[in-house]
Amino acid sequence: MAQISMVEAINLAQAWELQNDPDMVVLGEDVGVNGGVFRATSGLQQRFGAQRVFDTPLAEGLIAGVSVALAAQGLKPVAEIQFMGFIYPALDQIASHMARLRNRTRGRITCPLVLRMPHGGGIHAPEHHSESLETLLCHHPGLRVLCPSSPQRAYGMLLGAIRSPDPVMFLEPVRLYRLARQEVQDDGQALPIDRCFRLRNGDDVTLLSWGAMTVEAMKAAERLAKENIQCDVLDVASLAPIDFDSILDSVVKTGRLVIAHEAVRTCGVGAEIAATVAEHALYDLRAPVRRVTGYDTIMPLYRLENEYLPGVERIVDAVRATLVDG
Repeated sequence: MAQISMVEAINLAQAWELQNDPDMVVLGEDVGVNGGVFRATSGLQQRFGAQRVFDTPLAEGLIAGVSVALAAQGLKPVAEIQFMGFIYPALDQIASHMARLRNRTRGRITCPLVLRMPHGGGIHAPEHHSESLETLLCHHPGLRVLCPSSPQRAYGMLLGAIRSPDPVMFLEPVRLYRLARQEVQDDGQALPIDRCFRLRNGDDVTLLSWGAMTVEAMKAAERLAKENIQCDVLDVASLAPIDFDSILDSVVKTGRLVIAHEAVRTCGVGAEIAATVAEHALYDLRAPVRRVTGYDTIMPLYRLENEYLPGVERIVDAVRATLVDG
């Protein structure tokens, strides 16, 4: 089994499905000849041809709209938005058509497509290249929103997304693209796309994160373990729908919850999780839920980027404070 990066795992998953499903097509800005801005589609056009892997104009609304049309006619498009901060022109098609097609046709037409996009900061990019806008997508019924945190999960979850009959927003943590390598078996096995993944067992505190923040969460849990504080670390992975059963099971066990994400604090997915836990597990909590998040400001340019992104110290401090509170 080869050790590969996340971006290579994403490439492998697309290649597997292109090979085995003649209805799948790949489209987006520079995905064909150049293999994508991060090379997530490198070599696919050369292998499968320009009719199945093709470049589009620099027009995100067009990419989303064409994807809806292709899906409605029986194909399975996997489209790339170069950066999540470029998604605004596509939101009309996403909200007005992509998310509603099944409902609008009373189930007669589904919309099996995947919209891939780099997510989050950490690579010293310019404005609009480092956004974490998952809340904009999670708010629309009819969409699935996924955010993997490792090469193995990126491979399996992308296969599951492509095979889903519903539109899936696939958020790829940009700073994890080449951060680490992991053994990935290229066997076409999909992972569930509606559940959490437990990364570490513990009885003292439930620590939730997703995407790139799982790296900081795991480092924080390892540091806290040296203080004999054991964190139950969950990778939320599926942001819509959220696997609340697994989250609530963990919170009932530990009695404490810390949520870490890099998106802005107000109306973040972490707020929805905190509210649901308060609604269903209030009497199991020994301390208030704590959130460690980005700030309610635009992601700064690279000189201040690390001041914005939640780090290990902030997570460790939140866990310690939760233990003191309760």
